[in-house]
Amino acid sequence: MYEMLIKIIVLPILILFFGIFFGLLYKGLDRKLAAHMQARIGPPIRQPFRDVRKLFVKESIVPENAVGWFFNAVPIIGLASSVLILLYLPLGLPYTPVFSGYGDVILIVYLLTIPALAMVAGGFSSGSPYASVGAQREMVMMMSYELPLAVVVISLAWKLSSSHPGVEAFSLNAFSSYPIWGTVGPAGFIGLCILFLTLLIVMPTQLSKIPFDSSEAETEIAGGLLAEYSGRNLAMFYLSDAVKTVAIASFVVALFFPYSIAHFFNIGSLGVIVDFLFFLLKIFIVIFVSVILVRVAFARLKIDQISSMYWFVISILGLLGLMLIVIDSMLVLI
Repeated sequence: MYEMLIKIIVLPILILFFGIFFGLLYKGLDRKLAAHMQARIGPPIRQPFRDVRKLFVKESIVPENAVGWFFNAVPIIGLASSVLILLYLPLGLPYTPVFSGYGDVILIVYLLTIPALAMVAGGFSSGSPYASVGAQREMVMMMSYELPLAVVVISLAWKLSSSHPGVEAFSLNAFSSYPIWGTVGPAGFIGLCILFLTLLIVMPTQLSKIPFDSSEAETEIAGGLLAEYSGRNLAMFYLSDAVKTVAIASFVVALFFPYSIAHFFNIGSLGVIVDFLFFLLKIFIVIFVSVILVRVAFARLKIDQISSMYWFVISILGLLGLMLIVIDSMLVLI
């Protein structure tokens, strides 16, 4: 009885605070590191916490032409869906995720689209032409990156199932038990590197970060999707973005680097803490490479450039990784 209550009530609350705290912390590190790379001082690392606190005490203005109840409900849906993704991820701790089972990888891929869909719905419901343009751009980006994302997930699942028959290939438990790097030869290793690169390129687009932030371009469409949001509603979207950043980075780590280090150093009772800190470090490295470096190095792309890039270049890159994995499997059989 008590175990059920802990799993249903206590763990989700703890994961909610985990996602919000570390999401805002990584946002602060993101802004600080990006500023130093551009020879600026930048805000303090705690600035995102201040921003959220300030937004929550401000009034939420609902536009006159907006669909009021839906306009206010969408930010809550976006935050709730971002937290829901974390409930399917192990988060570097030695416990079974709150929700886990067969096919949870596929479910996570679908859940990753809900925060973006919430922003699209919020943009359309606001009645603002700027938000409507941003919503249209967001929908185009979603249709663009879904194909390479699906190619990466299917490729990994196929390789896992072919290397370990009988294993539920679309389960995160399978990826944790049988790390994908140990199932390939030289050609497959190159293929996995390409798939990992593909997923890293998809990640900033899912988060609408520079150079893939055309749906929120302040200089073009005055903030786009979020042009009419303020106060608590804007804070909800801000938190949703922070939690989703942690969720996507955790998903990447769970697929490609589900390793722990405590058992290598024979650490006793402190092993859980060491593995958790190692997990946070892996998340930070993924965010640094995929989000911070990219947005500092590149300028904003136009929506047609983003679409053609993902439909052709990135999708072909993912298919190339899949081909190398298939060739590697054929070489093993020979």
